[in-house]
Amino acid sequence: MSNTTRRTLIAGAGAAGLTAALAGCAAYGDTGTSSDGAAPAATGGADTAAAATGSGATGGGATGGGGGFAKTSDIPVGGGKIFEDQKIVVTQPTAGQFKCFTAVCTHAGCVVGDVSGGTINCPCHGSKFKVADGSVANGPAGKPLKAVAIKVDGDSIAKA
Repeated sequence: MSNTTRRTLIAGAGAAGLTAALAGCAAYGDTGTSSDGAAPAATGGADTAAAATGSGATGGGATGGGGGFAKTSDIPVGGGKIFEDQKIVVTQPTAGQFKCFTAVCTHAGCVVGDVSGGTINCPCHGSKFKVADGSVANGPAGKPLKAVAIKVDGDSIAKA
């Protein structure tokens, strides 16, 4: 009788651990669809980085804008900044050129951790994405980060 109880206990603990692990993975969002909880992405497939560059390439008007989620001065040239609450990352590959991508890694759905050395870096498994276009610089991710449309108005960056 004690073997049955021991097996039941071990099976229950294993099931509880699996449930917790799956719940943790689900918290990062669904990377297989366009509804991953990130800000609205530009339409298209791997070429979506090009769509995000049109309105965000340089400052729009001289009005200075106001309702954006970031200031252009917040984004370092050659680097970027992660906005975890919105699950996006904004980069400035060259002076005055701003790009925006989902901050959800295409490998396992983790939120990227930092932007340094010209790449957007995921802490979970080491994937790296280029700040210029979101393409994969280092795996295991096999797909680029999805582009997110933004607009730059003066010194303000807002969702398009």
